[in-house]
Amino acid sequence: MGVNATIFALDGGEMFNKAAHFMGGTVLIRIAEIGLFFGIFVHIIQGFLLTFSNQKKRDVGYAVNLGNKGSKWYSRSMGLLGTILLLFFILHWYHFWIPSRFTHAGLNEIPIANTGEVLDMFTLMKFTFTELWVVIVYVFACGSLAFHLLHGFQSAFRTMGVGNKKWFGVVQAAGAGFSVLVPLVFAMMPISMYLGWVK
Repeated sequence: MGVNATIFALDGGEMFNKAAHFMGGTVLIRIAEIGLFFGIFVHIIQGFLLTFSNQKKRDVGYAVNLGNKGSKWYSRSMGLLGTILLLFFILHWYHFWIPSRFTHAGLNEIPIANTGEVLDMFTLMKFTFTELWVVIVYVFACGSLAFHLLHGFQSAFRTMGVGNKKWFGVVQAAGAGFSVLVPLVFAMMPISMYLGWVK
């Protein structure tokens, strides 16, 4: 999020292109990227297996639907939210990750002081977010991410055994802040580029 947010430096994309070059050319970050992708794919597979397992175990719904009194709608919809995020990842990889790492399609190299020739990811981002449907999909995906994180953040801590009232309130507050801040910053990128706030 921090690297992507450098588009708001309003310097014509120089800081963003430097940061993107650093992220793409640093060995430790590339290794971490592989680990992150592996973790995402394992999470996706586990999520689908858990969703299908839960559906298979209960063919008949509850006699009384407690709605949000029993659990929040987003905690009951993690499979749907996760599927939306998976579709978003595929679109995002198509727009940015594959061109930057493999094909370089639609990318030019530009000189950056003290860095050398780098791929112009900023111009690619600006071009991608000229299409309204792409902006809408990205913002919708960020909304799905917010709700996915809102449940997932506190759920992860419960899994690790943090369940007492004293500490769990702090976890929930931190999780709520994180779940709003990260998707909001991500959503503001396509919105800002589409509306011409970032040039």
